[in-house]
Amino acid sequence: MSIPQLPVVVIGAGPTGLAAAAHLVARGIEPLVLEAGARAGAAVREWSHVRLFSTWGEVVDPAAEKLLAPTGWTRPDPGTYPSGGDWAERYLQPLADVLGDRVRTGVTVTGVSRAGRDRVVDADREAQPFVVHAAHAGGREERILARAVIDASGTWTTPSPAGGSGLPALGEKAAADRITYRVPDLKDPAVRARYAGRRTAVIGSGASAFTALAYLAELAESGDGGGTHAVWILRRGISGSTFGGGTADQLPARGALGLAAKAAVDDGHADAVTGFRTEEFARDDDGRLVLVGEDGRRLEPVDEVIVLTGFRPDLSFLSEIRLNLDERLQAPADLAPLIDPNQHSCGTVYPHGHRELAHPERDFYLTGMKSYGRAPTFLAMTGYEQVRSVVAAIAGDLDAADRVELTLPETGVCGGAGLFDTPGAEQADGGGCCAPAPQLVQLGAPTAAGAAADEAPAGGCCGS
Repeated sequence: MSIPQLPVVVIGAGPTGLAAAAHLVARGIEPLVLEAGARAGAAVREWSHVRLFSTWGEVVDPAAEKLLAPTGWTRPDPGTYPSGGDWAERYLQPLADVLGDRVRTGVTVTGVSRAGRDRVVDADREAQPFVVHAAHAGGREERILARAVIDASGTWTTPSPAGGSGLPALGEKAAADRITYRVPDLKDPAVRARYAGRRTAVIGSGASAFTALAYLAELAESGDGGGTHAVWILRRGISGSTFGGGTADQLPARGALGLAAKAAVDDGHADAVTGFRTEEFARDDDGRLVLVGEDGRRLEPVDEVIVLTGFRPDLSFLSEIRLNLDERLQAPADLAPLIDPNQHSCGTVYPHGHRELAHPERDFYLTGMKSYGRAPTFLAMTGYEQVRSVVAAIAGDLDAADRVELTLPETGVCGGAGLFDTPGAEQADGGGCCAPAPQLVQLGAPTAAGAAADEAPAGGCCGS
């Protein structure tokens, strides 16, 4: 079989991967989607209880909608907000069903290379098809040839650790029974019992942390949640941008998340510890967890810890592919300056496509959340635009591939990575606005620090 007749392998049957498949079908190119989970949208299903801050109108890909239309599928009210479960059941699963045998579940990609060429060999490299090694759930291994590879496997399986240095804190792995790296589903009775009446540390400063704080506050106010309290741990200080864009956010639900987190602390359901970078998980005499900071501070014991410090890409199975990645974000080098979370929120990211996503390995692309590396500013509609452009490039339609067909909502931050430093922040003294002296603050209290935080404009000196 010649290379043009081979399928394009898409890694991951999440929103971006399935959208890529839809675009490939629309151009008469055969996709083969390999999904490690048991069902399409497996990662999304793991946060099925969390509501998106994007509306239905922003999370359905146009090519996918056209593919679904003949089946009688209609998009839900475009102005309403789906949960992860809604998104998976009402859109991703029907799309996977339409794609049929082109989507294979229970298949984990273990390696990608060029047929007969490791990453060192130049000779006739681009004339060789890609070879994808995959392991099936039952243990069978398979070797698949492809004309191109689109890696849309996301970052869900590789959450960042609690350690302030980017490495797991000492004792973090040993404390795994008390730590979760996902927003807990407090409507699940077993999960609810785990946190009800307990003291829980929430580490992180993005939308996921906001959500967890709001959920814990709601639990504290419920009949069975008396005594529930959160300790919100931030690596940076409190500023006007800490809670995102608020009412100025063009994604209102995203702005509301930050306001809900602020309400949690204002109402006394959470305290905030600023400038704290976790170095160790210790235990007190009762076995409760004691978080120890890099500066030697030991926080009051907690029963549980929710670590929401972002995600990072799994590049382990791409060791034989020639990638050009930014040394900081682990994103494609030409994309990284456009998505640097020190400079950009979701809406200030310039729409981009195949050229920014290209690597030295021709016809190999990282797309979706994985393309953003460690940057937390990704939106679903960004992934849809990426794969529209990438598929056009694979098809040889460079005019369409280079055309920008996306306008992003502005304002606010997508959060998640807990970035806390800006140039010079470490040199700031205790009164500096970007690096105040580490302190325990209750944001509802009438302190000078609290007043300054409330009055600071969004997007102030610390950026987003």
